[in-house]
Amino acid sequence: MALKYIDEFRDGELARAILQRLKARCRDLGPLRFMEICGTHTVSIFRSGLRELLPSNVELISGPGCPVCVTANEDIDRAIWFASQPEVIVTTFGDLLRVPGSRSSLLQKRGNGADVRMVYATFDAVQIAKENPDKHVVFIGIGFETTAPTVAAAVQMAAREGLDNFSVFSAHKVMPPVMAALLESENLHLDGFLCPGHVTTVIGAKAYQDVVDNYGLSCVVTGFEALDILQGLTLLVEQRARGKALVEIQYRRGVTWEGNPAAQKLMNEIFEPADAVWRGLGKISGSGLAVRPQWARFDAAARFDVPSMDAKEDPACRCGDVLRGALRPPQCPLFRKICTPQNPKGPCMVSSEGTCGAYYRYHRDE
Repeated sequence: MALKYIDEFRDGELARAILQRLKARCRDLGPLRFMEICGTHTVSIFRSGLRELLPSNVELISGPGCPVCVTANEDIDRAIWFASQPEVIVTTFGDLLRVPGSRSSLLQKRGNGADVRMVYATFDAVQIAKENPDKHVVFIGIGFETTAPTVAAAVQMAAREGLDNFSVFSAHKVMPPVMAALLESENLHLDGFLCPGHVTTVIGAKAYQDVVDNYGLSCVVTGFEALDILQGLTLLVEQRARGKALVEIQYRRGVTWEGNPAAQKLMNEIFEPADAVWRGLGKISGSGLAVRPQWARFDAAARFDVPSMDAKEDPACRCGDVLRGALRPPQCPLFRKICTPQNPKGPCMVSSEGTCGAYYRYHRDE
């Protein structure tokens, strides 16, 4: 049964029934390890205490699903470099402001006089460009396939408005390639993925078929309520019990097999696949989005002579390992001692979707 109505998300009797079904399916199976690769899933799981309710043989691992967290230090340094240029206004979403780069952050740069502004939507950045014709507005584009179409729409809007003082620095990532990279490079021994609901509303569940075909790993697209996630885990366990890996959609109220063709067309018109560097994972082929050459006048990387970055990370910060599922936040020597939400040393503690931040706020077993 797919959840449809808000009352169902709060139905304690239904929750107990789903959990009972999950435990029954797990009873005759060995250890099971599933990875959620969505930051919103990570926060929901921690906030609702799901880990404590699961059968003892089911382990959940948080993956690289936080777009702020996976943004490489060199891209943070580039964003800070843009903020250092004369007559430039840097705009981006709020979480990115506090992420430390090699030597500073956008928030520190703003404190030192740079014009760095938080926006709630990409169109806000276009409006700022209209209101400041004597300055150049750079929007730092981060996020997965959910965000990229809105950035593409902002580029189109700037073109229609005839704005020559607006550009995008694209640090966007796409989801399926990193799933393959994890399976090829990490000794994770996974039994399946909980796939992100909002990303999949754009790209469609068919995007994960290659993971099933090439790696024999189950993929279930899941919504964000606790009961959604319990149902998604139940579907993964039932696939494991049958010995057959599939792509399944639990989140049917938002996701289809084909996805959103209008959003895909918009994204593909402005962006093209590109290699991208992920924090903790390095360069992954075809896992990023670059502005197409025909739209180069709106590409900040093409408009500015951006120098190469000698990026450095705090060697004690284990955010990259957390993103790969190689360790849990308490295993980082900085966690809760030096690194806190008030004094973050890495993006996994900064972001509202970061694993370290979620663990800090909601988990207390250690």
